[in-house]
Amino acid sequence: MKYQRNFYEIISNDEIFQRIQKEKDSIGYYKLPYQDTSHIKDYVKKVSTRYIFVVGIGGSSLGVEAIYNFLNPVYSNLKEIIFLDSTDPFILSHKIKNFQFEDSHFIFISKSGNTIETISLMKVVNSFITIDKINSTIITSKGSDLHQFAKRKKINTFFIPDNVGGRFSVFSASGLIPLAMANIDIDKILAGARDCCDNFFSNDEYRNDILSKARFIVENKKRFNTNVIFAYSSLFEFFLKWYIQLWAESLGKKNINGTRQGLNPVGLIGPTDQHSYLQLIMDGVRDKTITFIKIESSNLTTDFNKFDAETFSNLEWREVSEKNFHYILNFQANSTIKSIEAEKDIPYDVITVNEINEFCISKLMFSYQLLVSAIGQFLQINTYDQPGVEAGKINLKKILNTQ
Repeated sequence: MKYQRNFYEIISNDEIFQRIQKEKDSIGYYKLPYQDTSHIKDYVKKVSTRYIFVVGIGGSSLGVEAIYNFLNPVYSNLKEIIFLDSTDPFILSHKIKNFQFEDSHFIFISKSGNTIETISLMKVVNSFITIDKINSTIITSKGSDLHQFAKRKKINTFFIPDNVGGRFSVFSASGLIPLAMANIDIDKILAGARDCCDNFFSNDEYRNDILSKARFIVENKKRFNTNVIFAYSSLFEFFLKWYIQLWAESLGKKNINGTRQGLNPVGLIGPTDQHSYLQLIMDGVRDKTITFIKIESSNLTTDFNKFDAETFSNLEWREVSEKNFHYILNFQANSTIKSIEAEKDIPYDVITVNEINEFCISKLMFSYQLLVSAIGQFLQINTYDQPGVEAGKINLKKILNTQ
């Protein structure tokens, strides 16, 4: 009699690491940090327009938006990227009304090549300016409908590898081309991701930090099924949106035993959400783990700390006049962390981003991709598919065809 093990169990960190090493042979995002970018840099030199439009949704745009919006307030030389990522007519009208399309380059991104939102938005753009090989770039999979369209129109096309899912594609052409067009150093982007990947596969301490966090989350998923990132800077707004998609779409699955798995992701911005969600964390049900993210030093100089202290001498927080706002922001983060620590029953950790630059944001993002892969292995699920999303697409097509 032959027995086959197909039940769920928590397996060792070493075995999880061996599975991830094996996974590298078939899952393409692990290889992206090591690619040659010379062809991308040569191509984007030919694009001299003032504006860059990224037309895509979900994994096709969120990663780009996370990096761009992290850097844009600090880097003065970036071109403006406009993200068309919604068919909401009110938002769409607001974004494109009275826009100078003649001084714009359009990047249409859809791995499948038939994403309804992307194709619909292409048609909208084409109603204002004819899409052609001069003003457009297409990023998709080889052989897709969008690829065939590009060949007919002779539009330059770049490809997302078949074994790289959309939510893991920020370090592929879908992320690197728009970022390079906006004057962001994509070699530094890949260097940060590469540093994270190298450390994970060669540094026991770094690897064990990620695997231990993944293990804790999985072993305690019934008690702590909500995973909160509390990021202390609005620069992380779109990183949080990217994290929520990566986490939810990767980990909301059935495992090998058919048991439904799911870890609820929540993204918060400090100090804004100290005035709302923090109350739930402190005094509500103990069902959350918290990851604090803060920026150690800021290369953004301001004069906001030059106050007339005497005028406001009768008000609280006189200390503000003596401190710059970045210091105050981190002081608020540290105060909240201290409050959480004092509760003694709220699991938390702290990630410190050293600088506001390409290297640091890409290292953070790649570390979260690795964390999600590790959690997926612990849960014994397919981290890289999205059958629930695909079912919705199929139903949408049926509904539209019957109208």
